[in-house]
Amino acid sequence: MSTVMDPRRTDPPPVVQTAATLWLAAVAFGAFETVLMVSQLLYEGTATFAEVLPQAGVRVAVFAAAVFLALRLRRGENWARLTLAATLGIFGTLSLVIEPVQWLLAGGSISEAVAGADAMGLIFAASRILHVVAVLGAVTLMFQPRANAYFKSA
Repeated sequence: MSTVMDPRRTDPPPVVQTAATLWLAAVAFGAFETVLMVSQLLYEGTATFAEVLPQAGVRVAVFAAAVFLALRLRRGENWARLTLAATLGIFGTLSLVIEPVQWLLAGGSISEAVAGADAMGLIFAASRILHVVAVLGAVTLMFQPRANAYFKSA
């Protein structure tokens, strides 16, 4: 069976390609952070596999949805762009930054945290920072003028 291409459909502009790639990078960072957290909890014995499985399952479902949406974004589907912006762009970002912001507001300091961090903590923090940067970059690129024109034409 041959696939008929929509003659109006064009390749996504670089800003949309990059936004989709950044969403996929954010998923990779999120998955990496999940592996780090689960490994640490199990290694320290502070949780059992049965205790971390439900939360890990929810994260895997969110990651799968984000990959699906990023691929739809690349195809020019505006609903995917709006869904990513509203769910992971807003609420996902809040979930990533609320704990560190609360800690800073309670008197914590970044220099203190870095000085007292072990290798695992530093790796996790670096991944979290890159995760947030990827999300913010993706959201910004999704609403650039060339991206807006692409989604209007789709």
